[in-house]
Amino acid sequence: MGFLDAILGRSKPKRANLDDLFALPNVSLTLQSSSTFTPTGVGAVCFREVEGRAFAEAEQESRELIAKDPDCDVEQVNDGYGFTWQVITDAQANISNLATNMHAINSALVNQGFDTMLLCTALYFRDADGRAAAIVYLYKRGTFYPFVQVGQHRRDNALEIQLKGLLEGEVPLEEDLTKWSPLWDAPGMDRTAGPELTR
Repeated sequence: MGFLDAILGRSKPKRANLDDLFALPNVSLTLQSSSTFTPTGVGAVCFREVEGRAFAEAEQESRELIAKDPDCDVEQVNDGYGFTWQVITDAQANISNLATNMHAINSALVNQGFDTMLLCTALYFRDADGRAAAIVYLYKRGTFYPFVQVGQHRRDNALEIQLKGLLEGEVPLEEDLTKWSPLWDAPGMDRTAGPELTR
């Protein structure tokens, strides 16, 4: 951080560290024990689509990595807004395994030089009342934030703040609330791979 930044109270954004994704199993345990949310066994990696052979090969490499896991399935979805989502479903709802596979997808794109195309990685949750939630990792900022969707283009800001409080110290959290972009009906958010949720 430069002298002028220090004087003006500005700080540089945290650099991405993909290994932070390995904290997601602990995040999942915290939410299960301290909130009404249960992991669905589904996660997704979102990136901007790029034309060209090299990018297509990087995408294919990431899908092949997941295909080697008998418990996981990966589906590629284009959302119509210029972004591609690789949605991973773990049949056993094993969050450690899911985090490893999401890390592998991110790493495959980074290793091929497409890190600037990465947008976010999301781990999905749901509660018995049908509320959908995601813990979202923003690649460009290296931070996490919670998103809770409770209806058509409706979010629960108060609950998001509550979940943020539960995760203090677990992962680097995004303090700028204007960066908490809604993932309205994000690919994979409506799926459940794990056991039936109960109250």
